[in-house]
Formats: sequence, C-alpha cells, structure tokens
Amino acid sequence: MIKITLPDGSIREFAPEVTPMDVAKSISEGFARNVISASFNGTTIETTTSLTTDGSLTLYTWNDDAGKKAFWHSTSHVMAQVLEEMYPGIKLTLGPAISNGFYYDVDFEDHKITDADFKKIEDRVLEISRGKHEFKLRPVSKADALELYKDNIYKTELITNLEDGTITFCDHSTFTDLCRGGHIPNTGIIKAMKIMSVAGAYWRGDEKNKQLTRVYGTSFPKQKELTEYLLLLEEAKRRDHRKLGKELELFAFSQKVGAGLPLWLPKGAALRDRLEQFLKKAQKKAGYEQVITPHIGQKELYVTSGHYAKYGADSFQPITTPAEGEEFLLKPMNCPHHCEIYNVRPWSYKDLPKRYAEFGTVYRYEQSGELHGLTRVRGFTQDDAHIFCTPEQLDEEFKKVIDLVLYVFGSLGFENFTAQISLRDKENRDKYIGSDENWEKAENAIINAAADKGLNTVVEYGEAAFYGPKLDFMVKDALGRQWQLGTIQVDYNLPERFDLTYKGSDNELHRPVMIHRAPFGSMERFIAILLEHTAGNFPLWLMPEQAIILSLSEKYEIYAKKVLDLLENHEIRASVDNRNETIGKKIRDAEMQKTPFMLIVGEEEEKNGTISIRRHGQEGKGNITVTIEEFVAIVNEEINQTLKVFTV
Repeated sequence: MIKITLPDGSIREFAPEVTPMDVAKSISEGFARNVISASFNGTTIETTTSLTTDGSLTLYTWNDDAGKKAFWHSTSHVMAQVLEEMYPGIKLTLGPAISNGFYYDVDFEDHKITDADFKKIEDRVLEISRGKHEFKLRPVSKADALELYKDNIYKTELITNLEDGTITFCDHSTFTDLCRGGHIPNTGIIKAMKIMSVAGAYWRGDEKNKQLTRVYGTSFPKQKELTEYLLLLEEAKRRDHRKLGKELELFAFSQKVGAGLPLWLPKGAALRDRLEQFLKKAQKKAGYEQVITPHIGQKELYVTSGHYAKYGADSFQPITTPAEGEEFLLKPMNCPHHCEIYNVRPWSYKDLPKRYAEFGTVYRYEQSGELHGLTRVRGFTQDDAHIFCTPEQLDEEFKKVIDLVLYVFGSLGFENFTAQISLRDKENRDKYIGSDENWEKAENAIINAAADKGLNTVVEYGEAAFYGPKLDFMVKDALGRQWQLGTIQVDYNLPERFDLTYKGSDNELHRPVMIHRAPFGSMERFIAILLEHTAGNFPLWLMPEQAIILSLSEKYEIYAKKVLDLLENHEIRASVDNRNETIGKKIRDAEMQKTPFMLIVGEEEEKNGTISIRRHGQEGKGNITVTIEEFVAIVNEEINQTLKVFTV
C-alpha cells in the first residue's frame, strides 16, 4: 500500500498504480466529475498517471488556476490539430497556456490565417471536442521523436536539447504533439472556444529568427462563461487606462522622449501630487522623515547591495565619465541610497526606529515588447520607505506598516484583497542572498504579523525578493482582475552588506533589521490600476476637478465667477465653462471629463444666490437646487466619509 497525503493534511492508503482520478472518486463521484488536473509532490501530472510511491497529491478543478492552465493547454492541442487539418504543411512550434487562455506559434509557410477563418476553426475545435477523446501521454525515444519531426526544424531544435528518456508525446484523436504533460482527462470538457487574435512572434523570442504567427485563443467549460468573459473584455477596453488617460488629459508618451517614459500633463501631475500629499501626511503622523536621493549612483553602490548582480542585465547600461574607470548607473532601487543615509552618523538603540521615506524615481530597461501604458514603464516613481529598527521592534513596526497600507486601500476604494506571504523557493536557493538563519527569522516575522492582524493570507513559495521575504497585497479591481499593489519586506541582508550598526544597551554594536515598504508600489502603475478600477471616476477628494460651473448664457458669467471664487475659498477645485456653446453640449463635455458635479447657473440661481446641481452619471434623475454653503457641506461630507483620518 502507498500513502497519499491530501491538501487538508489527511492521509489515505491505496494499492500501487492508483491514479489521481481514482483518488478523486474515493473522495466522491461528484467531486471526481469536476477534477481536470493534478500534481504529485509539486509536479504536474495527468489524472491517469499511475502513482507508485508515497507522496502529496493535489487535485484541481476549473476553479483552480492550475486547473485552468491544464484546460487551456489542452485546448491549444485541439486547435493545433485543426490548424494542421485546415492548412496542410504548416509547422507547429509551441502552444502554452497563458493568463486567460493560450496561444500556439505556427510557421504557416505559404498559408495565411485571417479573421474570416476564425469561426471555421472554432467550430471544428468544438466538433472534435465533442468526441471526448482522451489525452494520453507516452514516453518516446529521442531517435523516434527526431524521426517524427524530421521535417519540422522547430520541434527538432526542441528535441535536440532534451535528454533521451525525458521526452514525451501527447496523443488525442488523430493528433500527436511533443509535450511535457498537464492535460485534462478528455476533449469533451471543452464546451466553448474562441480565437481572440493573431500576431507576429519571433521563434524563441529572438529577432534574428524567423517571424511566426501566434494564434491566441481562450476556452471554457460552459458557453455562458465565454459570453461573460467577452463582455468583461469589452468593459475592460472601456476602462483601459491608456484610453482614459488620453481622454482625461492625465499623461502622454512621446517617441522623441523615449518609449516607456511617461509625460505627466497638468491634470495628471495634480492628481499625482494629491496622492503624494495624502501619503506624506499619513507618513508624517507615523513618524517618517522625508529624504531625497539622486537619480544615479556609482556602480559600486549597486554591486554592494547585490542589485547589479541580480538586475544588471535589465538596467540601463553604465554611464561613463571623463574619469578613467568611473561608472554610474541610473538607480534601479532606492534602498541602497537609504542605507547610505543611515550610515551618515552612528546610532544608538534609543534613536531607533529610523523611518526614511521618499518618492524616488527609479529606472529599469524593460524590453520594448513588454512595455504597456503606465503598468510597465522604464522610469517610475516608488512611494518608497525604509525602516531601520532593532529586532525587538520588528513586529510592532511591521504591523504599523500594515495599518498604513490598509488606510491607503480604504481611502481609495480597494476593499477586496488578499495578503500574499511571498517566501523563498523551497528547492532553488541560488537566487537569494543571505543566511538561512536570517531568512527564517524574516519569514516568521511576516507570518506572525499577518496572523496577528487577522489578514486573509495565502502563501506563495518562490515569490520572495532576492534579499528577503515579502507581504504582497493582491487586490481585485471592479472587473475581478487581480493586481499586486503594495508590498512590505523584511530584510536582514542589506544591513549586513552595508555594515549598518547601532549601539545597544550593552554598549556593543548590533545589526538593525530593515523593512522595505511601498503602499502604492509604483505611482505610475497604481494610477493606471486606479483608473481602470474606477473607470476614471476617482474618489471625490482625488478628482482633478471636483465641479464645473455652467452658465446658461453670457448674462450669468459674472455670477458664475462669483460662485467659483466662493468655492475656491472653501478649497473646492472648480472651473467655469464660459464657451459659446449650448448647455447640452457643456453638460456632455463635462460628463466625458467625468467631472463629479455640474453646477448650472441662470436667472433663478443668480436671483436667489443658489446653484442647480447635476451629478455625473445621473442623467434623468433631476437636478437639485441648493445654496453654495449647502453644496460645500455636501462635498465635505462625501470626502470625510471616504477619506478617514489616519491614526497611529
């Protein structure tokens, strides 16, 4: 008998050669019907794989990310089968699952795939799927594999780099493909499929190689889910931060300035400034001190910190000076600079903690194909801070940072989030620096603080920074998409690398612990996500313009200006639209700009010293007439409900 450990910790005994599907059926037939993938001891396997040793088994359904990955990868096989049928002589390469679907890179030779072909391909995929063909993985010798693909230079290249005895093929229906595994039980589970787009892609991502055609698709176990997904995509297009940023005149890009280097327009700069002032105010209450560091540093600084070894290839090339051998780098991180600020003078345990905060701009040379609006740029500003504390202060300081992050999220409407405890990879420790002892202390500090705060947490191995574990806040936006916003990291390593010390109560020198934290993360990325989450309807306290005054005719422009002056006296951001346009046109334009309040003034309003309020997005609900003082109270009440006072 072999012992199989399930995720809940329970252990069941089975005869050798039991399959994951057999285990699923032993739990319940209903559960087994939903199982579509499995992993054993952390390795993805088929649901029909025979288990011969003790180990840990995880069974996945469509509701699990691993289940979706197997589902989409399996669909890519079926699509590849159809492409070979419809376009004889093509050469298949790779077809992995990706976020929300899959793709297959294909050398179409003399054939051409167009939008007009999509429906025929989709229909044939579903026709084959209805045959309920099983996916069967089998080992193949290297010689046999090379023989089968002797006319496919791409598969041949892949096989050549594999060891004999590690090569497997996957069969279903009349189709065979080189594959490592990870499939659903049979094609019948695929009930809905759509080709999303085609694009060019170089073989192995190398521009020196031939350009292939990448066919993107997605699939679902129910047609209803595909329909809902397509509607979600349409809404995502409407909320795209690049589109909204242009419409709201927040930011722009210029090829002359350079790809991935955003230009903040006046409204966008004002928005950023409000976010910065909002956080600076909370940080001041929490005892942070503001610092400023240069945009560059000597290469040796980043060699000492370890950033050059880990990120050198992804950074801009060194800047040389007239002095021989002198090299500078655009800074990829703020933390080495803050370590040097700490080192300016000696500290006692009585002086700690020291909390240094900076909105510091950093630079990473992202590949051009990976740049995407504000979410992936080459120059971005982090709301960085580094706390240097004694080991005894670590727990309290970490919890205070959690409080600050929760305050930021609450003030900006991010209510649905999970705290991800990002730890070292269990096996590969080569990509991390520092001793096991320090890592264990840092990881335990994060785990305990998150538990004490009652956070909804998940643990992810292999997601830690190279110098320490993290608590990453994974936020779901209004469309249900998950983003990593805000991070807190515990670091015992940089204090050692920079020889940071403080004098303890025993008059001996000790090493401080370093906490890295950034509630926003990147200002650029945060604003992009906030734009898409709110569809540009920011919280009232953050809006670039909170109200616009619309006069019914030129006769009331003097009164409109008077209203503006009164609002500005109450620090309400407003403007007057005195264009020679109809009131309908002015309202439509204000709606497009997502201005929260439209204040209409005419004869009655001027006579009574009032304004007529129209709220953004409430067409047909009628206007209300109030005094200016009443309007100020409405604005302040709404802001106070959203923007709570940060307490320490």
